[in-house]
Amino acid sequence: MKTLRETITDAVKSGVAIGHFNISTIDALWGIALAAKNVGVPVIIGLSEGEREFFGIRQAVVAVKSISEEIGVPMYVNADHTYSFEKVKDAIDAGVDAVIFDGTKLPADERIAITKQCVLYAGTSGRDVLVEGELGFIGVSSKLLDAIPEGVELTEPKEAADFAKETGVDMLAPAVGNIHGMLKNVSNPRLDIARIGDIKKSANVPLVLHGGSGISDDDFLAAIKAGISIIHINTEIRVAWKDAVANHLSRYPDDVAPYHILNDAREAVRTAAEKRLRLFSKS
Repeated sequence: MKTLRETITDAVKSGVAIGHFNISTIDALWGIALAAKNVGVPVIIGLSEGEREFFGIRQAVVAVKSISEEIGVPMYVNADHTYSFEKVKDAIDAGVDAVIFDGTKLPADERIAITKQCVLYAGTSGRDVLVEGELGFIGVSSKLLDAIPEGVELTEPKEAADFAKETGVDMLAPAVGNIHGMLKNVSNPRLDIARIGDIKKSANVPLVLHGGSGISDDDFLAAIKAGISIIHINTEIRVAWKDAVANHLSRYPDDVAPYHILNDAREAVRTAAEKRLRLFSKS
């Protein structure tokens, strides 16, 4: 199987984006895997610090690789939004393919220093582990929102170029109008497509779009054309999962078999992920 780096390189050459979906449970993992198989594209499975604590990061690595081999589709594990070097180290030691150090709340010098430390440690792993940095601020939680998160700050192209050069990150997640989570009663903000293009040219590393839930199809396609190579989806998956479980229990209130209840959740996640993968893989 190709490495994640090779898969990203292929996506850049083809002008498509790789779908990145977060999971907390095995049924959601299977739903995303089946979506990737149906579309015939690689996929990245993300787990935040909280999701890793719930699922188990070593268990997630084993499960993803096992399912990937079974269905014959490349699947990779990413340690999403990691806030300390120690947690980055733990994830790399557990066998992930990529890790994000999120230092967006730290002073610039500290953010750069820890990111460099993560890059150096990844280089000692004996594997091709990618390190992603993040610049700007788009909020912190994948949930339904009443308003745009406070303190949203866009990424400047020169800042992105300086950061990528100084830290040596393999990928960069900029703030370009995207937010974590989905607004409840209105559409999410539009993406700044020109800014994406400027950052891509200046930083010259693959770009990752976080906070993909709630973004319009047109903006996704324009963002990919401008230089986005990976797109994160989490809130949409969580909402599909929750609604499926609630609907099942509403229809069958006496059902206590988890594999009945979660089978509906798996199918809802598959449907949501497959829709996105088909869009992202348009050339």
